[in-house]
Amino acid sequence: MMLCMNRFKKISVHAIFIGLGLFVNVTFAQDAAKSNTVAESKIRNIDGVAAVVNTGFVTRKEIDDRIAALKKQGVKLPEDGSLRKTILDRLILEKIQLQNAEQEGISVSNKELDKIIGDIAAKNKLTVAEFKAKVIASGSTFERYKQLLRDDVLITRYREREVEAKLKISDAEIDNFITERTRAMTSGGAQRSAPAAKGEPEEIDVAQIFIPVDGGAGAGAQAEAKKKADALLRDARGDVDFLQLGAMAAKENPKIKFQDLGYRTPDRLPQLFYEAIRNTGGGQVANTVVKSPAGYHVLKVLDRRAAGASAPPQQAAAPDAGSTTPQNIPITQTLSRHILLRNRPGLSDQDAERRLQGYRDQVRAKTADFAELAKKYSEDGSAPNGGDLGWMSPGDLVPEFEQAMNRLQIGEVSNPVKSEFGWHLIQVMDRREGQLTVEKQRQFARAAIRERKFDQAYQEWMRELRDNATVKILNVDDEASSTPR
Repeated sequence: MMLCMNRFKKISVHAIFIGLGLFVNVTFAQDAAKSNTVAESKIRNIDGVAAVVNTGFVTRKEIDDRIAALKKQGVKLPEDGSLRKTILDRLILEKIQLQNAEQEGISVSNKELDKIIGDIAAKNKLTVAEFKAKVIASGSTFERYKQLLRDDVLITRYREREVEAKLKISDAEIDNFITERTRAMTSGGAQRSAPAAKGEPEEIDVAQIFIPVDGGAGAGAQAEAKKKADALLRDARGDVDFLQLGAMAAKENPKIKFQDLGYRTPDRLPQLFYEAIRNTGGGQVANTVVKSPAGYHVLKVLDRRAAGASAPPQQAAAPDAGSTTPQNIPITQTLSRHILLRNRPGLSDQDAERRLQGYRDQVRAKTADFAELAKKYSEDGSAPNGGDLGWMSPGDLVPEFEQAMNRLQIGEVSNPVKSEFGWHLIQVMDRREGQLTVEKQRQFARAAIRERKFDQAYQEWMRELRDNATVKILNVDDEASSTPR
């Protein structure tokens, strides 16, 4: 087992998440397999065409299937008649991307697809045969499932080539980012700039961690997103770098976004954001999580300053913050050990948690030694060393493990902690002051800047795709079973 984040085996993680979603919602997407002219005519006659997209089309039945899948998930759907148009827009964009990917020669071989399906099955703790049976039992055919998965992988690869690969991040941007982060960390989160005089215009540097959730999502999904946001807000109040906390959360869940919005006057901030941080000082976190139609936002004011001002001269001249020579940043490193019970068939979460709780009780009662228990029971490469993981820096461990570890005092043993690897029992052995190397700083800075740039680049790219395509809307309002108007 490799616990460190930077040693994760990347087996098309995005495709795995796609596959898991498809497994739950096999009836969700359209049958986009290429068909001959006779088959296409048959689909048109049975389903009716909602829109012509370049040389292809989107059927009314495809829209119906998406709505049926949403209802099956218990999603609260809007009643203003906008749903069918929204889904049609999504289907049109998917169709355009698939057409373009095909024209550009992007493909997914059968061998690659089988490997992805194998990974998805393993993620669900199933054999491929068992997974196939589950798909069929859900009411779909396995061939349709494979086609939907192939389409999603094609779209992902096309997007990566067209958007992600074209994001340019200069060394100067990285240097500026590190300078700002260094200034914030070495000042202990204190306000960095002179505040605006009373009544004078000001600029506010706000950062956010965003947990998206569809406004029409069910109560369960809303509650889960709110719970995650509240947990991040609690962690953000501690002695942590806010954007690094966001990076850890994004590694755990790629849907979570984090970004530094940069200096903005209040009128250029979302009204919800400004109301939440109106009385929040530089270096402080907003008192509550902000709810918007798109999801939940955890906000931190990095700095407040007079409009048009720059960093104070004495700060710009500080050796660590203003020097053009890269500097290591002081950080707290933790020495810990753990006992791991891996995820595996035959071991339920309840059993794993109960076993680890028993080990914890023995250590606390001093009837057993943690290291000896790790050697005997831990299912990890660190077991021969008594579960010793060595000195770890912020960001080195999976988020669930690191967050639980950071809450422990030296010598304290955690409650059982669940991660993607299984269940852990953690003991902190020591802490020390270390240094965040320049190389690690640059890696983190590049990831943070990329997150900041990606959303804007992606939205612009999608608009260009739609504008350059030939799309004719024919009939979106009627269901497939009704008579076209």
